[in-house]
Amino acid sequence: MRLRQSLTPGRRGMLVRLTATEGMRPALLDALHRYSDGLEEEPGTEMFVVHLDPDDANIVWLYEIFRDDDAQEEHRAADGFAQLMTELPDVLGAPPAILRLDPLRMSLQEQVLSEDLSL
Repeated sequence: MRLRQSLTPGRRGMLVRLTATEGMRPALLDALHRYSDGLEEEPGTEMFVVHLDPDDANIVWLYEIFRDDDAQEEHRAADGFAQLMTELPDVLGAPPAILRLDPLRMSLQEQVLSEDLSL
């Protein structure tokens, strides 16, 4: 297996905690999957990872990397993001918590990119 690595200065990252209303995490995940399916329209959104919280059935974590500040602004102005923002109030039990990050380095096993991720 081959390890792919990249230095990532200048990029912008975010770690976002989304807290679903009790029992609404499946609906939240549906909205995030629909949004993620349209990310080809946001070429500056270089990574979008959805994580399930193993300790809380109502929490979903997002990790996002944007090419630069302009790409992050384009993300906020995208139609898919606007649609997601109309859906979130119906499923969230608390406002999103956002931690801004400046990514420095990324390492990824190449096989991850070739695995079948059919959803």
